[in-house]
Amino acid sequence: MLKTLRDALKIKEIRQRLFYTFCILVLVRLGSQLPLPGTTAESIASVTEQFKNGAFGFFDALTGGSFEQMSLFALNITPYITSSIIMQLLTIAIPKLEEMQKDGEEGRKKITEITRYLTIALALIEGTATAISLGNKGLFGATGNMSTFEYASFIIVAVATMTCGSALLMWMGENITEKGVGNGISIILLINIISRIPNDIANLFNQFVINASSVGGKGLGAVMIITIIVVIIAFVVILQAAERRIPVQYSKKMQGRKLVGGASSHIPLKVNTAGVIPIIFAQSLLTFPNVIATMVTGSTPEWTKYLLTQYWWNPSNLKYSIGFIVYIIMVVGFAYFYTSITFNPMEVANNMKKQGGFIPGIRPGKPTQDYLNTILNYIVFIGAVGLLIVATIPIAFAGIWKATVSFGGTSLIIIVGVVIETLKKIESMMLVRNYKGFLND
Repeated sequence: MLKTLRDALKIKEIRQRLFYTFCILVLVRLGSQLPLPGTTAESIASVTEQFKNGAFGFFDALTGGSFEQMSLFALNITPYITSSIIMQLLTIAIPKLEEMQKDGEEGRKKITEITRYLTIALALIEGTATAISLGNKGLFGATGNMSTFEYASFIIVAVATMTCGSALLMWMGENITEKGVGNGISIILLINIISRIPNDIANLFNQFVINASSVGGKGLGAVMIITIIVVIIAFVVILQAAERRIPVQYSKKMQGRKLVGGASSHIPLKVNTAGVIPIIFAQSLLTFPNVIATMVTGSTPEWTKYLLTQYWWNPSNLKYSIGFIVYIIMVVGFAYFYTSITFNPMEVANNMKKQGGFIPGIRPGKPTQDYLNTILNYIVFIGAVGLLIVATIPIAFAGIWKATVSFGGTSLIIIVGVVIETLKKIESMMLVRNYKGFLND
């Protein structure tokens, strides 16, 4: 990784792209510190204090603390992520969108445009719900001391600001993709998550090292923290890189007077086919009831504790861990569901048959489709179990030892995935440049 970055910095074009990306990310973090108009540090703290360890913890981690600070980027890129997932699902359900996606570059541009409009609509809905619910709790000051017009103006300005903030971040992300390095939205999500990690690491060391009762306890605490973090990161790297390669052989055929073909290739099936999406889906559905209840009542109802990760794996209240069983079922179910809509064995089998390809020992057509389905079912389950292991370690650590961290298995999977993807992008840019240099020579 370091060698790739060192070699990339020697190339002027890539160096400029990296600097451009860095500047955009600085602006993102600056915007995350600027409060919404009409709010004060005291009013924000009084309203968001109750959400720090509740249902909003996962959401706040994805926004890099922007939501907790009620900044200009309070909603951050979550509306865009949600709209992208919705569009991905609708593309499978609506034939017209599916045709549009297969219609080359023009079709993808139309889908991207629809995704942008959907992002603005979701930001308006989320911004309105957030401004009204938190405004009623005193985000803009005591409601009894202001007129209806004044209160309404605060709400309108807050909604407009949060919506514009999400739109601006979406524009920044697209510019990073075009003029910087890597996928812009993923890079912004990465910097948001990373921004919370130093504070979380410091809290862990304060809790288990500095405040330990003995010198031996301090040393053991430090070793445990470092070991757990290293083991999780190493496991995530292996999980993200693991794949099952299905060999494919292409038959020889006559073209004119020449015999062509006969090449061998493979179909790479990633073990973690669905990525981090199953965990995001599961956590979003489990925390949604608590988000609504917390916004309405201002407290955490007893029944919602079964749905929140910080109450699981607690030896003194094991009854709440029933929610963890539901979580396991949802993650596995979503892993199969998302894989089924992103990978179509029938389409792959038909394309192979048209191109004269076949899997050694498997007949083309329906037998190939059945074989791919069987292999896919095995590796999806393995990938889902891997995801659960990564997600469970921080949850168990928090439940048993009361560790308070905003990042978890989901965040680490995102970090490793984005870093690997970005490095591959840089390597491909270096490779293209070498080819250009060879052709120019």
